[in-house]
Amino acid sequence: MSAGRDRVWQLLGAPTDQVGSVNDPRTFEDFGHKWNEKWVYVGEDGSVEKVVLWLRYDLVGGFGANGTPIVLPED
Repeated sequence: MSAGRDRVWQLLGAPTDQVGSVNDPRTFEDFGHKWNEKWVYVGEDGSVEKVVLWLRYDLVGGFGANGTPIVLPED
């Protein structure tokens, strides 16, 4: 089972921004993955460093700004 929301928050810290909501039925697609909540992490220079995608409460994955997967440890 993938890391949960609390665990991802512990590992990466609070996101700089959030798009959507796990409770919103609308879905979007980034990097070939469907999601309805995206955590965005912005670097000091203002550019997006990484994103974490969620579909409902399930972790879809973490990705660098260019779409490279970020390995998140298992719970």
